[in-house]
Amino acid sequence: MSSPSRAFAPLALAAGLTACTGNTPTEPAVAPPGATPTAATRTLEAGARALQGTAPLRDMDIHIVGFHPMKDDPSMQMEAHHYCRQVNEDFAQCALFDGDTVQANLTGIEYIVSERVFAQLPEDERAYWHPHNGEILSGQLLAPGLPEVAERALMRQKINSYGKTWHTWHSRHGTEPGDALPLGPAALAWSFSRDGEVDPALLADRDRRTGIDSAQRRQAREDLRALAHPQAGVDTLQHHFPDATPIPGVRDIAADPAERAQR
Repeated sequence: MSSPSRAFAPLALAAGLTACTGNTPTEPAVAPPGATPTAATRTLEAGARALQGTAPLRDMDIHIVGFHPMKDDPSMQMEAHHYCRQVNEDFAQCALFDGDTVQANLTGIEYIVSERVFAQLPEDERAYWHPHNGEILSGQLLAPGLPEVAERALMRQKINSYGKTWHTWHSRHGTEPGDALPLGPAALAWSFSRDGEVDPALLADRDRRTGIDSAQRRQAREDLRALAHPQAGVDTLQHHFPDATPIPGVRDIAADPAERAQR
C-alpha cells in the first residue's frame, strides 16, 4: 500500500475542488438537558478558540457514515458518522457522532486496523473486532460529499479491514430519538454482513438525506469483490437474523478451511 499522504491525496484534492451539494444535514435526534450557555461561557469558548490549539482533532477529517448494530443486541441499530484520522497505513482512529452538524452528539469511538494487524492480535482479542467487507460491498458505508471516484479509492483501501467500536451514547434507536444522555455501560458495536440485517428504514432515511443511492454504490463496487478475503466475525449475527441472505463476496473465514489454514 502507498503511504497515508499519497493514498488520501485524491480525496483531499476532490474535497477541495468539489462542493457538497444536495445533502440534507443530519441533525442529532436528542439534545442533552441543561441550561442555555451564558455570556460568560461563550466568552470563555471564544478565548479558548483564540489561545488554545486543537492539534489532536485537526486531521480527523475523513468523514464516513454507516450503521452499527450492538453485538449483544443487534436490534439496537444506529447511524454513525465517523470522523477519522489515518495514523499510518494499518491504523486509523475515529470519533463517532450521531450527525454532521456542530450540534452532533459524540456517541463513541472506533479504531480501524488492516487485515495484517488483525492477524497479529491474540485470539481472544479478535472477538472485539468486526469485519468491514459487508459494509463496503453492500454500499452501506458512504463518504458523503466526495466524488464517487474518490470514495471508491477510500473503500478500496478499507477492504479486508476490521473495526473495534464502542458506543457510549444511544442517542438514536433506529430512526427514532434515543437516550437524552449517555446512560449505562458502553456497548460493543458490530457490523452488518448480510442483506436483511440492517433496518431498511434506517438505510432509506440515510440515503434520502445524503442524496446517495446505496444500491447504486453497491453496483459500482462490484470490482472490489475480487479483493475481498474471508473475514472473521461475518457469521456472528447470523442467529439473530435467520432470514438474512449472504452478500456476494462476503464470507466468514471459519467457513473457508483453506483460507483458515493459510492464516
